[in-house]
Amino acid sequence: MTTPEELLELIEPYLEDLALTPELGGLEASVRYSLAGGGKRVRPLLCLATAEAAGAEPEAALPAAAALELVHNFSLVHDDLPALDDDELRRGRASTWAEFGEAVGILAGDALLAEALRLALTYPTTAVARELVQATLGMIGGQYLDITDGADDLAALHRLKTGCLFSASVACALWVAEVLEAEQKPWRAFADEVGLLFQIVDDILDEDGYLLERGAEGARALADQTAERAQALLLEIPADTSVLAGIVAGLAARTS
Repeated sequence: MTTPEELLELIEPYLEDLALTPELGGLEASVRYSLAGGGKRVRPLLCLATAEAAGAEPEAALPAAAALELVHNFSLVHDDLPALDDDELRRGRASTWAEFGEAVGILAGDALLAEALRLALTYPTTAVARELVQATLGMIGGQYLDITDGADDLAALHRLKTGCLFSASVACALWVAEVLEAEQKPWRAFADEVGLLFQIVDDILDEDGYLLERGAEGARALADQTAERAQALLLEIPADTSVLAGIVAGLAARTS
């Protein structure tokens, strides 16, 4: 099996060398800027590791993995806009809109989403694109909850805003690996737990969300329980899921 470090070494060059649609013209600089801002690449990593565990070559899942990262960055670029979170910084540097202007920031986010769909549609099956679209709509619904009174329901908010794209990270890989829909249930259940785990730990580190709701000890206990459920679900899958198990352990223990 390919290690997480080796999988990440596949992702970064692929994103750097990604051929964007020529029609973007001068907008390409802002699109590449948003992609080059760092980040852990957790979603594409999860996609590649799932694809390999399900029997496909990791390289076969690279377009899907890149599409997931583009959608993730689309959401960040738009979340940072003055109309939403009004953040001028992202990962220690100017956010896309702060660097290029608000109008260009909007267009850059739009372009990231469109490029993601273009990549997803390179597969013979439309299922990859369908998963990506459904996840994007869920994220948009979650963002709506975040700016309205619906943000009081943490479980619903995080299931949409964070969980949907984690679920798609696994689901897209399953379609790439040609896993039959009838055999996908344990994989998808695992993906739900991983998305929840990521969000809980994020809230602990940011002192937000679940930490405010449950306190430090309660949030940590919830994270540990979620990680245990994710690991237990991997044991139900008749495949070598050791790399995925390592990713779960890393997410549970992360400190940044």
